[in-house]
Amino acid sequence: MLEGILIGLQTAFSIQNLLMVIGGCLIGTFIGMLPGLGPMSIIAIMIPVAISIGDPSAALILLAGVYYGAIFGGSTSSILLNAPGVAGTVATSFDGYPMARQGKAGKALTIAAIASFAGGTIGAILLMIFAPALSSVALLFHSAEYFALMVVGLSAIAAFAGTGQVAKALMMTILGLIMATVGEGALFNMPRFTMGLMDLQSGFGFITLAMAMFALPEALFLVMNPLRSKQGDGGDSSEIKDLRITKEEAKSMAPVVGRQSIQGFFIGVLPGAGATIASFLGYAVERNIAPKEEQEQFGKGSVKGLAAPETANNAACTGSFVPLLTLGIPGSGTTAILLGALIALNVAPGPRLMLDTPEIFWAVIISMFIGNLILLILNLPLIPYIAKILAIPRNYLIPFILFFTLMGAYIGQNNATELLLLVGFGICATILRFADYPLAPLLIGFILGGMLEDNFSRAMQLYDGISFIWERPMTLGLLAIAVLLILLPSYRARRARARAAGVADGD
Repeated sequence: MLEGILIGLQTAFSIQNLLMVIGGCLIGTFIGMLPGLGPMSIIAIMIPVAISIGDPSAALILLAGVYYGAIFGGSTSSILLNAPGVAGTVATSFDGYPMARQGKAGKALTIAAIASFAGGTIGAILLMIFAPALSSVALLFHSAEYFALMVVGLSAIAAFAGTGQVAKALMMTILGLIMATVGEGALFNMPRFTMGLMDLQSGFGFITLAMAMFALPEALFLVMNPLRSKQGDGGDSSEIKDLRITKEEAKSMAPVVGRQSIQGFFIGVLPGAGATIASFLGYAVERNIAPKEEQEQFGKGSVKGLAAPETANNAACTGSFVPLLTLGIPGSGTTAILLGALIALNVAPGPRLMLDTPEIFWAVIISMFIGNLILLILNLPLIPYIAKILAIPRNYLIPFILFFTLMGAYIGQNNATELLLLVGFGICATILRFADYPLAPLLIGFILGGMLEDNFSRAMQLYDGISFIWERPMTLGLLAIAVLLILLPSYRARRARARAAGVADGD
């Protein structure tokens, strides 16, 4: 391994490859800030550019830089406009946007930048150490285990529900699962619930739904409440205050960053999991293990609630390179495009990549350290200027949000029907927000619903029924964790009530 690292250092620190890292990070950060574009679109566009470079190491370093740069930059629009730039930063908006509305936009962007840097860097260290061993672990996960993993994700919905909102969160999750069934099914390639519309044959677009749930209602709220853009929940959001993180905030962030770097990385290692699931699970875990008084701050501008998904999604982004490089298995849509780029460059990913072309394998890993450092250096000085987006007058800010929301929905599917769906879902989401229904569980149900159905169908076919649940110990273990996650919040609430009753009796 030491010899490979030395080869990687020599390759990564060449002038050409350093320029590739810087270029990839710059492009990725900018694309990540624009809602709806995402790393998949830009990597697909840049494959011909990468192939024209000729050097496989430089090409892959460039494309990898675009990937984690987009995840890094996607937090900006989530925090400032409540319009997630990429799917992996949806959970960032849960606490990032409330912080921005409290006049802490600069601090929120600083926390996101530091958490992203830490998650990406720790993920790169873990990738360097564990990549060969983890490739064999990833092979142990089959359809049954992925089904159980999706159930674990769904069982964490209580983390996205406010006080007394668990029933509402459950209803919204079920609604999300129902929406995920629109389009062609996994078991039979027949369109379902499309009402005869060809445009719905592939189902609802994730970007469209994400924009409809978060960005469009925000624009409508700005129209209905003129003071919303000037006045937050306790501060003037247009005023850029101190960007520094206090010692107390750093202390509360440190264990979260440590836990979520490891958890996010291992979730990223699993093919099909990815940064989106890692960010949601990271947020859910940190809320569930937080003390009662800190739990109530989640969703209202919690430092931990912002640091957890930002750390987890960047660590998962790095972890997704394990199955890509060591097994040749794409873990997500983005890594599938990267796999296509590797094949186009005549590089065969798999167990022998580390032995046959160590300069490519190790150069990509070393470039991740350089890239994360570059992203931090690029982003931190720009935070005061980026945060000034909130100082834009309302009559300019509303068209700005609407333009990027509509553009993101259209580019996501390249289909005008998406614009009609966006407006329809956006109006429904606004009504649900007025009725105090949490929207995050709906999006989680929609994201996990498709993967849940696909893996459940495959497992049913392989085992001719549901016997896989008790025949595969890992599946049974994951489902037991899901049951614990469902029961734990109610147990803690019961204990809190019993403690409160005991204090009352004592008085």
